[in-house]
Amino acid sequence: MKRLGTALIVAVLPLLPASAWAGSSTDAALGLGAFAVFNQILGGTGIFAGLTPARPVYAAPAPVYVAPPPPVYVQPAPIVVAPRPVYVMPRPVYVTPRPVYVTPRPVYVAPRPVYVAPRPVVVYRSAGPAHGHGQHRDHR
Repeated sequence: MKRLGTALIVAVLPLLPASAWAGSSTDAALGLGAFAVFNQILGGTGIFAGLTPARPVYAAPAPVYVAPPPPVYVQPAPIVVAPRPVYVMPRPVYVTPRPVYVTPRPVYVAPRPVYVAPRPVVVYRSAGPAHGHGQHRDHR
């Protein structure tokens, strides 16, 4: 009995509807798909068309031909004849090169430094009139 109950549960379990957790866009797509299948069933198209008799095929009517408009007579365009080309050898062009001027670079010679010794300064020491009388600046 347990085996029969287990087999019955295993057989019925895939048939139970599962709860769907889908977004609004998925719900809309599933709804449109179901609506399309429902219309095919009711309209008799697709695989459901075998139950209804085939519709008769009608041939398209013959195309209507319209007479072309009468031709328009126009004076032909004037014939334009271009003169024959004349081939002439061009005159040679002689280009003289520009003259080249070469100037020497300026030579700069620095003068040699000259050392001039200053004249010697001779200082004579003498005892002047203020020396020894308290007038000298260091002995006040």
